[in-house]
Amino acid sequence: MKLSLIYILGLVFGITFQTVGSVAKNDTTYIFLKDYGLYKTKKRNAIKYFYKALDDLKNDQPKVLVFSTGTYHFYPDGCIRKEYFESNTSDKNPKVCAFHFEDIKNLVIDGRGSQLIFHEEMQPFTFNNCQNITLKNVSIDWDQPLIAQAEVLRINEHYMDIGLNPKESPYTLREGKLFFYGSNKQENAWTRTMEFDRKGRYIVPQTGDEGCLGENWQDYHAEPTMPGILRLHYNFKRKPQVGNFLVLRHAARTHSGVFINESSNITIQNLRLYHATGLGILAQYSKNLTFNRYQAIPNRAKGRYFGGGDDGLQVSNCSGEIVVNSCTFQGLMDDPINVHGTSVQIQEIVSKNEVKCRFMHHQSVGLNWARRGDKISLIENNTMTLLGVNSTKAFKPLDNETFILELENELPLSVNPGDALENLTWTPNLTVTNNNFKNCRARGLLVSTPGKVLIENNTFESSGSAILIAGDANQWFETGAVTDVLIKNNTFTSLCNTSSYQFCEGIISIYPIIPSIGEKSKRFHQNIRIEHNHFHPFDYPILYALSVEGLSFSNNTITRSYDFEPYHNRHYTFTFEYCKQIKLINNQFSEDLLGKNMLLKKTPISELNTDTTRAFSIETY
Repeated sequence: MKLSLIYILGLVFGITFQTVGSVAKNDTTYIFLKDYGLYKTKKRNAIKYFYKALDDLKNDQPKVLVFSTGTYHFYPDGCIRKEYFESNTSDKNPKVCAFHFEDIKNLVIDGRGSQLIFHEEMQPFTFNNCQNITLKNVSIDWDQPLIAQAEVLRINEHYMDIGLNPKESPYTLREGKLFFYGSNKQENAWTRTMEFDRKGRYIVPQTGDEGCLGENWQDYHAEPTMPGILRLHYNFKRKPQVGNFLVLRHAARTHSGVFINESSNITIQNLRLYHATGLGILAQYSKNLTFNRYQAIPNRAKGRYFGGGDDGLQVSNCSGEIVVNSCTFQGLMDDPINVHGTSVQIQEIVSKNEVKCRFMHHQSVGLNWARRGDKISLIENNTMTLLGVNSTKAFKPLDNETFILELENELPLSVNPGDALENLTWTPNLTVTNNNFKNCRARGLLVSTPGKVLIENNTFESSGSAILIAGDANQWFETGAVTDVLIKNNTFTSLCNTSSYQFCEGIISIYPIIPSIGEKSKRFHQNIRIEHNHFHPFDYPILYALSVEGLSFSNNTITRSYDFEPYHNRHYTFTFEYCKQIKLINNQFSEDLLGKNMLLKKTPISELNTDTTRAFSIETY
């Protein structure tokens, strides 16, 4: 009688009941991994249970893949190995892909707070040609991360004693040099170092790329004094503080923590990434992405000071709406967020509408750079001026580094080998709100997209520039001139710009790479508004801008901090080079602010609208 009633209700209300691993309601299938054997695995390789369930994910119906809350381990054995060319990542193929989703639609992956522990060089999650996917409620870590840290125990003019955790970071000595064991017991040399303050957990000021241990630090000679303690014989030119932690880097970036490729409508929610063997999350050639409550942070329960990967979030050649909300980035070895395109260089003009092009940076090779109908801009690479706009008829790879691009229309006569191409179709709008950019190795947020950009209600504590707006076709080949940027209601703490990194000429640095710039050149960036923010600078430079037309800095509050000693070689509060239409009004400056001055370089004073002429000195040349 009860079964009949349930059946009748189902007919009346249109409720369907499906069983794929378990019962589902309201035409959503719930697939429980425990039904495929994923439980009580201890430290055994759990990947096979996921692949048992994979066939049941390949229909287009809404479905939820559910973990039973627990800790699970994953090893390279049994994982899919597939060739992927990943932006800003070393070309080591095939990639070892643990949770590999390809051609999957309408799926929620709910970790229910599970901890996923990975081993060796792996890519925990891969989404290739997927649509409508949510990954949520899970943490990712490594038992033996491919980065190490050491406590400074003692230091003098003759040696430094450091304490290591050999269980977490196995190491050996070869002819007095320190090597760490990487994947398959491969020995990786210690190559780079960062110093973190023990109590504040921030990168110690002026220990960035200019050298944590001073020049020629690699001349040390190491010997063990007891298990887990090494004595490094050398008079280090810069001496770290006893009790602080050194983060010792030794591995290349080979895999992403989460890789999103040629997919759309992907949401990452409540993900804790404690480590990755490369970028934290990488999205490329994908559309409409949401990152909510994503944390790329150190695993404090394990006493770590380094966070989840190199860049926390790299968005390369994407489109649609990119939303980053309520996320936290800390202890990263590169930029928390980098949103950019990839420019390529013309090597040869093959015909009136065909060019042979090359990927110029070794970490951008092999990309599926264009599709039929994509809008392409042609850029003179020395002046970075626009030569014309065209569209793609055919993209024909020749090898991993070169391709033929056939265009719908003839090339302008002004185009020459050495000029650059930018794919305008794969440029997104970007919304970055309510995030915490804690202390990481380099800049905070890098923006290179012509789409609409909103940066609001964030806290920045980055050890380099908090915000960098760059763009180039000559060095990193990460292009994207901005046209509409609003930076509003953010807080920039005294921890911003405490160390010297590339392009960090101010707390906000607008620094495109333009080899040959002239006063009559078209300005590269346009329409940047910086409004209602709070700055707490301990040093001189707050804003540096190169080649901008339409730049407003208004209604901001600037209060000097005494937390650190000034060090920057730029002794101007504001610097404007080759700029037009500058507005600097209605700001509040503390009386003791350093500098209280601005530099106008190749920027006529007639282009400046300001109410600071009495309080600020202005230098022009």
